[in-house]
Amino acid sequence: MRLQPSALRPEDAVVRHRQPAGEPWFTELRQGQTLRIVDLEGNQAVDVIFYARHEAAEHYSATDTLLRQGGIYLTTGSVLVSNLGRPMLRIVADTCGRHDTLGGACAAESNTVRYALQKKFMHSCRDNYLLALQNADVGLGKRDLVPNVNFFMNVPVTEDGQLTFADGVSGPGKYVELRAEMDLYMLVSNCPQLNNPCNAYHPTPVEFLVWDGA
Repeated sequence: MRLQPSALRPEDAVVRHRQPAGEPWFTELRQGQTLRIVDLEGNQAVDVIFYARHEAAEHYSATDTLLRQGGIYLTTGSVLVSNLGRPMLRIVADTCGRHDTLGGACAAESNTVRYALQKKFMHSCRDNYLLALQNADVGLGKRDLVPNVNFFMNVPVTEDGQLTFADGVSGPGKYVELRAEMDLYMLVSNCPQLNNPCNAYHPTPVEFLVWDGA
């Protein structure tokens, strides 16, 4: 963990968006802007995929990111890398200290495998992504969905290489800040998962703030 608070003031932000619990969002970021994601009530997973705005085939790559930084968790100083090996964003401040990029997004299939057959039709992050892309109408679709970042999610790796979903390490008001290194699309699912005890079975709202660069 590399905890690093930010000097940016919320009153100076050019965007301040409160995202309801369990809902999707699609927006743009410009190169040089700084994005803050705030976990308002604690332990709410925010599932995000980034795309290069001028070349949608270029997107966030979990494997390239982990290889570049030589570690499996994201925190202050981590660079989020695209599938073309280019820096997309850099984490410049972080009061949570650990974010997952291995666990992926919940889907109808994973709800069935992890929980129960009757959970298949519960709302999921994958459904959120598809709904947001359909409404955005920017030429992105199902084939463009790739492994995502799970901000504030705690997914430890066991000694034998298995993934476990543990209690979160975040708390009310914790945040992470990222500086955009290129023009981006941001696809968000404020995770609607009702079966995971990490969020006490209760999805909560989060907040996004954006500051322009110098």
